[in-house]
Amino acid sequence: MTAHFPAAFEAKLCPPDELAQRAGGCARPLVFTNGCFDLLHRGHVTYLAQARALGGSLVVGVNSDASVRRQGKGADRPINALDDRMGVLAALESVSLVTWFDEDTPLALILALRPDILVKGGDWPVDQMVGAKEVASWGGRVHSIPFVHQRSTSGTLARIRDATPGS
Repeated sequence: MTAHFPAAFEAKLCPPDELAQRAGGCARPLVFTNGCFDLLHRGHVTYLAQARALGGSLVVGVNSDASVRRQGKGADRPINALDDRMGVLAALESVSLVTWFDEDTPLALILALRPDILVKGGDWPVDQMVGAKEVASWGGRVHSIPFVHQRSTSGTLARIRDATPGS
């Protein structure tokens, strides 16, 4: 029998019902973002580092597998299961806590967490961000971070699928 020695980053994994309590120990201002983060790429890690730089800590809400499927990204999405996506995110230095949501949007997480700063990528105008109105109502700030690296999981998958063996 092999012993399991959890990696230190696994302590960053947080069930949604513990989020508000666990986030209470995080440095402020508290930044929140969310997404699928299916195949982590340079665009993701750059974005997360920029989001973290806006505050004292960063909480990431990850779409459950069922939530990803409902987004219509493709029948085979997500490629990586929720536990794997969350584990990879938790291993990043810029991320303080990682949780998940099964709903179509992270609004319930945002309301429970009450972040000081809400962030999404540059493809999300502030006025279309879920939770923007609520965060602004309690004096928080909302940011849309422009993309530095034009990458996407869908684009990566398209290149993989179009590649012919031996090319």
